[in-house]
This record gives sequence, C-alpha cells and structure tokens, in this order.
Amino acid sequence: MDWKTFQGLLSGVNKYSTAFGRIWLSVVFVFRVLVYVVAAEKVWGDEQKDFDCNTRQPGCTNVCYDHFFPVSHIRLWALQLIFVTCPSLLVIMHVAYREEREKKNRVKNGENCSKLYSNTGKKHGGLWWTYLLSLFFKTGIEITFLYILHRMWNSFDMPRLVKCTNVDPCPNIVDCYIARPTEKKVFTYFMVAASAICIVLSICEIFYLIFKRIVSAVHKRKQSSNHSVAYSKASTCQCHIKLEQAENKPKHKQLDSLRASAPNLTVI
Repeated sequence: MDWKTFQGLLSGVNKYSTAFGRIWLSVVFVFRVLVYVVAAEKVWGDEQKDFDCNTRQPGCTNVCYDHFFPVSHIRLWALQLIFVTCPSLLVIMHVAYREEREKKNRVKNGENCSKLYSNTGKKHGGLWWTYLLSLFFKTGIEITFLYILHRMWNSFDMPRLVKCTNVDPCPNIVDCYIARPTEKKVFTYFMVAASAICIVLSICEIFYLIFKRIVSAVHKRKQSSNHSVAYSKASTCQCHIKLEQAENKPKHKQLDSLRASAPNLTVI
C-alpha cells in the first residue's frame, strides 16, 4: 500500500483539528506508520518461514502456525491504521460538502451574495457533530483492535516456545519455536503503547470539545440575558419620562389659562 498518498490525504485534517488532534496525527505517522513501514514489516517478514517445529509430519507446521497466529501482527496493525484513520476522512468530506454548497450559492446568487457559512472549516453546527463522532469512532476502533490483540496472543506476549496439541494432522504434542521472539515482543509493546497514547489523546479531545461547547453556550446565554435586562431598563426609563410629561401637561395648561384671564398676574 502507498503510505505517502495515505499521509498526504490525512494531512488535510490538520487544518480542521484542535491541538490534541494535531498531536494525535503526529503520533500516528511518526510512532506508528513510520515504525510499521521502516522496521516492523521487516521483523515479521520471516515469521512463517522460520516457524520451526520438531516434526516432519506434512502440513503440521502450517497448521500449528495458523493455530497460534490466526492473523499476523503486521496485517492486523495495517488494518488498524487504516480503520482508525478513516473517521478523519469524514471531516474532510463534510468540509468539502460545505465548500461545494458555498460554490453553488455564489453561482446561483452572484459573487456578492451573503455566505452560507462564515468559515467552511469552522467546527460549528453539523461539522462539530461530525468531528465529535469521528473521535468516538477512532477511540472505539483502537480499543477493539487492542482487545483482539490481547485475546489472540495472551496479553500481547510472544513466547519462545509454543506447544501444538490436539491439532490434526500433528501427532501428539509438537514443540514449535518462534523466530525473534524478544524483538517481536518489543515491537508489540511499542505499538500497543502508541495505540494507548492515541486513545488518551482522543478522549482528551472529546472532553475538550464538549467543555468548549458548554462554555460557549453559557457565554451566549449570559450575553442574551444582559441584553434583555438592558432593554427592559431602557423601556422602563422611556415609560417614566412619558409619565412625567403627561403629569406636567395639565399644570402648563392651567398656567396658560390663568395668564390669559389675568395678564398682569405674577406667578410666585
């Protein structure tokens, strides 16, 4: 598979990610994809060829290998990297959908028409929900693959010797030896640790997005309440002024009538 094209495609997510999202993407490419391409593929390249069993029974070695390694580590990690990065493509597709809508709006109503979105890449409305769901998907996929790895290979362990029992066509108990067990164990623990870090970063980003949304909602509510209080005060003042004007009008009328009847009268 072409990892360079894969990296170039996902690099566009950085424009729409938070700080946690950028760190997550760096961890994925530096500590997972790079390690996978440069070192891990070579370490697991000889796994079946050097899986040595103390029997010459035809087919026994292949059956024992399939029994202990139903899915290769390297292929499982490749699937994990693909699945865990696919939710990020949802964000890119949503932004592309917004940009297309904006383009059609300009074509239909002219270049000087009002915009549908203030910023097509800003996380608000539907894009915020898409981004949040992508984080939940990524976290769920990471946990699922870690569980599969844990269940298949007994707590991520890589023993030097495995015993193949009650597996046809192997006779009785067959001892099989794994090539480079210590090196494979080190890489397994490294990939598991990198996956755990990605899970923590995704969870932190989920809480960050929700907290930021709550703070923004509270701030808008305070602004609207302050605006309504200011409006009520202004309307109360206007009513008070009109009431004073209404009370003063009869007095002015009485003075005018007195002056008309007695022009030489002086008001004290």
